[in-house]
Amino acid sequence: MHFRSSAPHDFSTLLDLTVRVFEPFYEKSFRPLLGETVYAVQHGAWRSDYRQELRSLLETAPGNGFSVAEEDGVLLGYIAWHTDPVRGHGEITLLAVDAEHRGRGIARALCEHAMDRMRRDGARIVEISTGGDDFHAPARALYEELGCTPIPVAVYFKEL
Repeated sequence: MHFRSSAPHDFSTLLDLTVRVFEPFYEKSFRPLLGETVYAVQHGAWRSDYRQELRSLLETAPGNGFSVAEEDGVLLGYIAWHTDPVRGHGEITLLAVDAEHRGRGIARALCEHAMDRMRRDGARIVEISTGGDDFHAPARALYEELGCTPIPVAVYFKEL
């Protein structure tokens, strides 16, 4: 496995991977938990939202970073981050590993890679967020194994 920068021809592969990775959350966790109205308003367009987010994350801009993990020409996953050296703050903004390649330490390696890059670019701390639901339990476990400290946060939704 090696890391590389993304290339313009990666976009459709990255988008397909993102949809595969996050579809179970949106369709099997979030939607049944909160119902159709909240789902539709909050995340009903999640596929097109990710299309826009990926385009934004792939733009070359100061402080933005994006790397893909690849093996034998197969894209295994990716990570995006932002570094603000003035504040000494880094943030992992998106992390995805294809389900068929999980359990091999790819997410850990991507996080360590991004954290090294952020440190090199002036970050003294890193922020990473994830959900509190069962879908995101492996991510929470990884972040805690990496030494991140969770903070309690509550988000509430109510249909009006």
